[in-house]
Amino acid sequence: MLRDTRLSAEKLSRIDEKIRENWPVEPFDFEEAVAYHDSLPEKKRFAKVLQRADRPLLQPRAGVPRLDDQIALLRHLEGAGGADLLPTTIDSYTRDNEYEKAQQGLEDARDSGDDTLNGFPAVNHGVEGCRKLIEAVDAPIEVRHGTPDARLLAAVTFAGGFQSFEGGPISYNIPYTKERGLAQTIEHWQYVDRLAGAYTARGVEINREPFGPLTGTLVPPCIAIVIGVVEGLLAATQGVRSITLGYGQVGNLVQDIAALQALRELGEEYLLDEVTVTTVFHEWMGGFPPDEARASGVIALGAATAAIAKPDKVITKSPQEFGGVPTKEANAAGLRTTRQILDMMCEQDIDVEGIEEEREFIEASVRSLMETILEFGDEDVAQGIVAAFETGNIDVPFAPSESAKSAVLPARDDDGRVRILEFGDLALEPELKAVHTNRLDRRARAENRTTSFQMVADDVDAISDGRLIGRRGSSRSGGGGA
Repeated sequence: MLRDTRLSAEKLSRIDEKIRENWPVEPFDFEEAVAYHDSLPEKKRFAKVLQRADRPLLQPRAGVPRLDDQIALLRHLEGAGGADLLPTTIDSYTRDNEYEKAQQGLEDARDSGDDTLNGFPAVNHGVEGCRKLIEAVDAPIEVRHGTPDARLLAAVTFAGGFQSFEGGPISYNIPYTKERGLAQTIEHWQYVDRLAGAYTARGVEINREPFGPLTGTLVPPCIAIVIGVVEGLLAATQGVRSITLGYGQVGNLVQDIAALQALRELGEEYLLDEVTVTTVFHEWMGGFPPDEARASGVIALGAATAAIAKPDKVITKSPQEFGGVPTKEANAAGLRTTRQILDMMCEQDIDVEGIEEEREFIEASVRSLMETILEFGDEDVAQGIVAAFETGNIDVPFAPSESAKSAVLPARDDDGRVRILEFGDLALEPELKAVHTNRLDRRARAENRTTSFQMVADDVDAISDGRLIGRRGSSRSGGGGA
């Protein structure tokens, strides 16, 4: 039976033996891996670099199949882009545990010189390949992927010298896969987190980062934050002591700043005292304008938000997001755009009205959802989150997973803040729901239309069309407050 309890050393070892049967990886030993981590210089220790920073650190996304090309890409982002932290984005076959297909793609890439995979197949490169990558650049590197069952990927990359690992059992299930059960992915990620905890206990602090943006499309802040907190709690149970909670930009300056402040406060409130909580802000994850100049404007708004909210880390975007995978030059340009605005704004004392009220509203909403989770599980967060999703008391909009009802529909209010149009069975208190409803009704009146799904559809495409709110009818009315 699934429970939020720490895996024993014996169970960790049994799982470790079992997952190595899935693909013939080269033998690697935990004690030798710890010694390798100990040999790395301080500048490559991800958690320490992140926790000691006195400004938001910048990290892009990037992954190509061949090792030499991945090294060249990361060196470019570090040099020309000025990235403080580096990524290794994993390919789709590895995310689906299809290592044989990943191997074929890697061999095709080596033969043709083309990028035949959409990321770096770390399991196929093995521990030796991962270590060559770690040693080839100055900055610490994080594994970024999207894998519901990331056990073998974690085992290989941790032994290979990576000290940060993105994702979690909810954030890499609900937005990424259809048929995998949530209870199963929680069990799989208990191994990932327990292995990270085992390294941490030996002095190798592995940073864990739940994926904050979820489906990346108009996700209400309270939903994103509660799932991040739950994944943080599950990781802490297994001994993880460095947790970076994430949040994806929704585009309204007040709401985004308030959400990032709430994210940090709630993380520190719910997680263990011995856990160091940091935060990461993802620049806009939805559709981008096709015009690169306008796309740079979207990036600039994210950078301005980060300059005021001061998260510990910012995941940057490029002006070529509309066209798919950006060139290394465009990726570096997105980094520089973000850094320019951060450097200009960080030393200014900027007072934005309405943040405190919105933050309090978000915090009250998260606590309402957390109370339901803990009640369902009788204080066991693993059991509680599974039951909450089964009943729809916790839900994620636009989710492909059969583990989510996907009955919640978001839309923007008259200020462009993301509110909830349809709640399904989401466990929010009536007075909190009323705020969402009233704010959306105010927008509908301003535009002389009814609150309906058409507002949702209009808002999904708005930023790619050059606006924040998918308006129809008359111009906006005044607004403010939660």
